[in-house]
Amino acid sequence: QVQLVESGGGLVQPRTSLTLSCAVSVRTFCNCAMGWFRQSPGKEREFVGAVSRSGAFTYVADSVKGRFTISRDNTRNTVHLQMSTLKPEDTADYYCAARVTYTSNTVYTAEMDYDSWGQGTQVTVSS
Repeated sequence: QVQLVESGGGLVQPRTSLTLSCAVSVRTFCNCAMGWFRQSPGKEREFVGAVSRSGAFTYVADSVKGRFTISRDNTRNTVHLQMSTLKPEDTADYYCAARVTYTSNTVYTAEMDYDSWGQGTQVTVSS
């Protein structure tokens, strides 16, 4: 397993942008697939986006398609979630996840696909 630390959350107004970052604490290159999930109060955690271990493949949920982009910088072991045109319904705790073991160069969208999780960062979209 690896340690994941999210940052970049906060209170923003609707229709603005925000970028979340996830720092992967590992001694060498993290050859792992990465994902972002979110959980709103009273709701189950849901998939937001994923990136393959090479960064060549990305996928985002339909609810954020066209507004959110996921990317990774393997030289810095970081993953980013660029969010634009934010809506109040994007308000949630956002979690970074890593799949370290038995990883193919593809994207993973289910919670059970991941074996390491960050503590989360809160995003509130409100005027």
